[in-house]
Amino acid sequence: MPNLVEVAKTNELEPGEGKLVEIEGKEIALFNCDGNYYAIDNECTHAGGPLCEGDLEGHTVTCPWHGGEFDIKTGEVLGLPPEESVKSYNVEVEGDSIKIEV
Repeated sequence: MPNLVEVAKTNELEPGEGKLVEIEGKEIALFNCDGNYYAIDNECTHAGGPLCEGDLEGHTVTCPWHGGEFDIKTGEVLGLPPEESVKSYNVEVEGDSIKIEV
């Protein structure tokens, strides 16, 4: 059964920013896109770059290592070199708490 885990407070992440969060030893990239929060696996499927450190433009994050692009809503690859998508996670906001479903 899915479990909601609190990972951050809304005031910890400005619009357009990403943040690394860890749940049960798994690294997840959390993003604030105009007040909406999204979460995907942090590791780029091309060479393991940290997606939480990538540039966010709209719903697209660009890996800082080789420029691969992913949709932060779905984890889908939008630009090469990665060919495999990353997992996306359901995010819920309750008050000022950001929770990810795992």
